[in-house]
Amino acid sequence: MKAKTFDRKFDASEEIVDQLDLSQARRVGTDPKRVNVDFPAWMVDSLDREARRLGVTRQSLIKLWLADRLAQAVSAGKR
Repeated sequence: MKAKTFDRKFDASEEIVDQLDLSQARRVGTDPKRVNVDFPAWMVDSLDREARRLGVTRQSLIKLWLADRLAQAVSAGKR
């Protein structure tokens, strides 16, 4: 299918998924990037307690909290 035909079908809300090869599809910007952050010992202990309470890893807890805070910041900026 030519790009022009594909664009026309997409713009007309026609079904186009069957025209795509989704086996290699990836979300943009989701590749992990390693960062190092130093926390005081009391903070690590608190993170570990909360992570255990929720049944997740420390890393998952930090990611969840940061994602939540960033979403709040974005929402606040869109007033």
